Amino acid sequence: MVGPGEPLWLPEDRAWALALLDVEADSCPECRQPWGEATDRANEEGYRAELIRCHACTASAQAVRAYQDKGGESAGLHVHIERRT
Repeated sequence: MVGPGEPLWLPEDRAWALALLDVEADSCPECRQPWGEATDRANEEGYRAELIRCHACTASAQAVRAYQDKGGESAGLHVHIERRT
């Protein structure tokens, strides 16, 4: 907890935050791989992709699709997901 008169961010905290900004700025917005590596022609065959399914996202997409199929407007729609017990 930060006390009165104490800084919220120490120099080391700021350094880590700035380093993270640098990493994020040099990353593909889709896959988050580093641009320099992911766009280098030498790495064209250097990646492997695996398809996985997020069952929570699947349930969300199915709920939205059912809503749309009944004529519901999905603009601004938010989906609350919770795990069944």
